[in-house]
Amino acid sequence: RLNHRHKIPSTMDERSRALLKTLIERYIEEGQPVGSRTLSRFSGLDLSAATIRNVMADLEDMGLVTSPHTSAGRIPTPRGYRLFVDTMVTVRPLEEIATRELEKGLLPDSPQRVLNSAAQILSNLSHFAGVVMTPKRAQVFKHIEFLRLGEGKILLIMVTPEGDVQNRILPTSQDYTPSQLIEAGNYINTQFAGKSFEQVRLHLKSDLDNLRADISGLMALALQSGVADYDMGRGDMVLSGERRLLNVGDLSSNLDKLRKMFDMLEQKSVLMQLLDVSSHADGIQIFIGGESDLLPYEDLAVISAPYSVDGQIVGTLGVIGPTRMAYDRVIPIVDITSKLLSGALSSQN
Repeated sequence: RLNHRHKIPSTMDERSRALLKTLIERYIEEGQPVGSRTLSRFSGLDLSAATIRNVMADLEDMGLVTSPHTSAGRIPTPRGYRLFVDTMVTVRPLEEIATRELEKGLLPDSPQRVLNSAAQILSNLSHFAGVVMTPKRAQVFKHIEFLRLGEGKILLIMVTPEGDVQNRILPTSQDYTPSQLIEAGNYINTQFAGKSFEQVRLHLKSDLDNLRADISGLMALALQSGVADYDMGRGDMVLSGERRLLNVGDLSSNLDKLRKMFDMLEQKSVLMQLLDVSSHADGIQIFIGGESDLLPYEDLAVISAPYSVDGQIVGTLGVIGPTRMAYDRVIPIVDITSKLLSGALSSQN
């Protein structure tokens, strides 16, 4: 499922949509600005050159296409691409051979090897760069303490095995005595120190009935506080096939652009941020360069999808390519890889 974040301009009729779709498909295919004659030939619409020119002028006013100075034809803008991927792309089924290669390459092995394979397969099938954000470390605590801050407020202090201290103020409707707070802290430390919050959650689900109300209430508060998700060990990133982007004319024709792109890939922070955003979403996400601060690089697009272990989203994978890529072909590659990777990782446990 694609993320439908942008509305179609209300003034846009079927004819304009058909011409915009044709223009973007031709531009993806040929890489040249598209003129009226090409649109007339490929759109299947019986329109005069004057009508097509008028529609193009309207699309340009809407910010969906633009005219490069050197040509009479037009090319899509980031906004045009966004409309196209959100509402016009018909996804092609993946050829059987590609699906077989995927299944063969993602056999359960060591998790790290499976993640590396996924990045390589994404690159091999798309002919662009493949990226996989590896799972974040589970947050583990060494010691927890609760302190009363007055009525309706408790301070939660958590110490990680690395010695980091995190504090959270927890609003509470129940008033706990200092001895209840000490006892709850002692119980939690004895039972759960060195375990991840995820393990604590699972344990609590089955054990809440047997716990005293004050201890289970405080533990539930601690888990809800967000401390479990706070500053989780950042995942890392596996990048494969970035050299393939050198073969893409749009990206390699300008040295300055090329330098910027490789800086971005090297620094990782932009991509990590983008993949992190994507891990909170459901299904395929498409980021188009120049459309938002998340991907400032005009000529690049990223197609991503989250993957999970036993139903829990742990990371994101995707393809980095030019904005002028065959979205209908790359979307299913990303989609199926995320499903197969989830399967390969889940069956190990």
